[in-house]
Amino acid sequence: MTNEVNVALAQINCKVGDKKYNIDKMVKHIKRAKKKDANLIIFPELSLTGYIVRDLAYELAESIRGPSSRLLEEAAKKEKVYIVFGMIERSEKAHAVIYNTAVLVGPEGFVGKYQKMHLPTHSVFEEKRYFRPGYQAPVFDTDIGKVGLMVCYDILFPEVARMLRLNGSQLTICISASPAVRRKFFEVLTVARAMENTTYLGFVNLVGMENGLQFWGGSRLIAPNGSIISQAKYDEEDQVIGRVDYANLKRTETFVPTLRDLRPEFFETLKRQAENL
Repeated sequence: MTNEVNVALAQINCKVGDKKYNIDKMVKHIKRAKKKDANLIIFPELSLTGYIVRDLAYELAESIRGPSSRLLEEAAKKEKVYIVFGMIERSEKAHAVIYNTAVLVGPEGFVGKYQKMHLPTHSVFEEKRYFRPGYQAPVFDTDIGKVGLMVCYDILFPEVARMLRLNGSQLTICISASPAVRRKFFEVLTVARAMENTTYLGFVNLVGMENGLQFWGGSRLIAPNGSIISQAKYDEEDQVIGRVDYANLKRTETFVPTLRDLRPEFFETLKRQAENL
């Protein structure tokens, strides 16, 4: 495993329902990032299809390692990079069961996936109408470190980032489709999740307009001490690259030993209280 990783944050404006268009755009970003020596390229939530697809979700859904994800696998193998992207995953057991999924592929092909746990269903959001929530927080041991995945609204729940960190994540990736009205939430909470878990955090957000909803971009790579390593522009497509140096994890953990000071006996109390809201 390498100690230093060049991470490309590729915030794109997706064409709703047009997987070919979106894949072509993603491949261009992958090639561009590779020329800048990126080892990892991250795309937004549901970057394969666009976010506001509504009832088209069932038609656009694919199983993992279906035709679209295989195209991105091939791009990862060809360019010898790791790629994270979002898609609508269809269950192999039931046609009507679909997930909002983050997928990790690399030079070796498919690496792993994360199914979004928290599905916003309020104001402009209606994810529970379509998606089944995920239940697992796996961490993937790769040549670019131990990588954990999460999706958008999950960032508002510190339990997800904490589970990933306790499962060994050194670089936690949050892909997102956050509208402009939620910008302050994400700018604060992405820094908080990195600092409280002493981990690197890569946040990549959708940009542009979909059905009257504006997505603000502002993707960022955050160090475990909360400093911003790199940040993309607001409200327009952009690609920026930042470097992760895992040697900094040890220094930060020593200075701010949050994991050492965890009080696991509180977890059961929290569980009981949450069950009785």
